[in-house]
Amino acid sequence: MTKLSVNVNKIATLRNARGANYPNVVKVASDIQEFGAEGITIHPRPDERHIRYQDAFDLKEIITTEFNIEGNPIPKFIDLVLKVKPTQVTLVPDAVDAITSNAGWDTITNQSFLKEVIAEFKQNGIRTSIFIDTNLKLMEAAATTGADRIELYTENFASQYSLGNKKVVEPYIKSANLATELGLGINAGHDLNLENIQFFATSIPHLKEVSIGHALITESLYLGLENVINMYKYKLKVKS
Repeated sequence: MTKLSVNVNKIATLRNARGANYPNVVKVASDIQEFGAEGITIHPRPDERHIRYQDAFDLKEIITTEFNIEGNPIPKFIDLVLKVKPTQVTLVPDAVDAITSNAGWDTITNQSFLKEVIAEFKQNGIRTSIFIDTNLKLMEAAATTGADRIELYTENFASQYSLGNKKVVEPYIKSANLATELGLGINAGHDLNLENIQFFATSIPHLKEVSIGHALITESLYLGLENVINMYKYKLKVKS
């Protein structure tokens, strides 16, 4: 069965908005595991606008499932990952000012760099994954870097699927089949949600893990909002 790793960046965004420690990222991550998720993902960025580097160390102490740290392997990020030693590191070619991930690696142009970085992570017992588009030539190049897995960048799938285009999954199927032939494990993430996740997961062969954050947290707000409002109403009724 495909594992669900929950990205808690949005929890950190809410916390940082008030300058205190509520919601508590560590407590929420612990609860997410208790609720059945098989992993926790974070994506720290250099400006620490949501997840802070210290969060990675704090989360390491309570994660009993799998810990996945995503990010652009700049020196500060590499140093963090080597100190924390998560289960998995997912390499993402984010620009420093990127709002969110918007492209996979050019594994041909960056092949030497990726080989060097991946070798260092693997020497430290950290599983490595490369964020990548559905370009078969780039997939072939990814296999030469020493990576254990690839993470399919699913933004295009999600946007086209919402318009009713189910054929958009076909390049992802081809990429997954090639990745398997090349000995790469398959992860996926970006804009996957309750509307599209079942179709995607049942379509993609050998899908090991999906990492979902923004949609899952947004959906949790909607699906839990009525319950919380009624709890407040009950408390106010009891007081009166």
